[in-house]
Amino acid sequence: MKTYELESLFKSFLIFFILLEVLLAINFWHELQERKAGVEEKIQVEMQLCAYTLHCEGLKTDFVEKTENKEKNILYKDGDFYSYFKVPTAEKYLMKVVYPQAGYLLRIKKLEEKTYRKFLLYSLLAALVSFLFAYYALMPLRKALRLNEEFVKDILHDFNTPISSMRINLKLFKREIGENQKIQRLENNIETILSLQNNLQIFLKGIPSQSESFSLKELAEDRVHYFKILYPDIVYNISLGKTVLETNKDAFTRILDNLLSNAGKYNIANGQVSITLKDRYLSISDTGKGIKNPSKVFDRYYKEQDRGIGIGLHIVKKLCDELRVPIKIKSKEDQGTTILLNLSKIIV
Repeated sequence: MKTYELESLFKSFLIFFILLEVLLAINFWHELQERKAGVEEKIQVEMQLCAYTLHCEGLKTDFVEKTENKEKNILYKDGDFYSYFKVPTAEKYLMKVVYPQAGYLLRIKKLEEKTYRKFLLYSLLAALVSFLFAYYALMPLRKALRLNEEFVKDILHDFNTPISSMRINLKLFKREIGENQKIQRLENNIETILSLQNNLQIFLKGIPSQSESFSLKELAEDRVHYFKILYPDIVYNISLGKTVLETNKDAFTRILDNLLSNAGKYNIANGQVSITLKDRYLSISDTGKGIKNPSKVFDRYYKEQDRGIGIGLHIVKKLCDELRVPIKIKSKEDQGTTILLNLSKIIV
């Protein structure tokens, strides 16, 4: 099950479970109050039996003078419970039966423990029901997503034949007429299509786990050479030094390609892109349009321009998380954007 499916399952489960827990809590609270009232009724019955049978285990008895404010057979509560009862052989006196507060609290504690155990059992059952219901509700969505993914995979696979044909014919054409800038641009456009295809494959399949050592400077220079042809009016500045990385090279290349592509695509005319390394932070800065909501750019399908489909930076964030490379973004409208990659965990 993929991350977004797990997230959907968890959120659905949480909603169902919280709803059931609230209903259970209300029901058990009312039940507990009724049982507490039942305990008080039992205490009064025990007092009456004590008065009539003189079997008063756990109770205290006394005789008091009969007055108007002492009503018979009424349960009073003032710390301890007590009640007054008529004495057949003494009209001027009443029998006072007292039930200690400690005994009452002990009975309430046992009642609460029993209720809480029952509530816990019902909560576990509610959790199971919530999970099954959430999983069942997710099944049609998962089926639709699988169909969509299979459709995209088939399209990506079908792209391979015409793209390979174009690459072969361009190479043959290049042999016939020699080096040509227009052919170079066509080759770069094909590489762009392949890069987008790789992005979609990563989005659908996930990230390969193998690592290798490579030079950050050589990789950056190679990718900048590629983007210089696509964006000839942009000036690229590289200051990296001899830095070696140990990570998945293809995945890291996808990160650079997406960031450099955005830096060129959304830059101003005759703008600049700076690629620098300082204190193990790789910085990619541009003089472009900037971003209105930097906190949202890593969300899937979010975009502020008409171009693109809004998954490039989402894939960058996904790749960075997999490679253990924290990423930050700083941007202001009309002032440019800076992307910071923390390479501490992958620098050799």
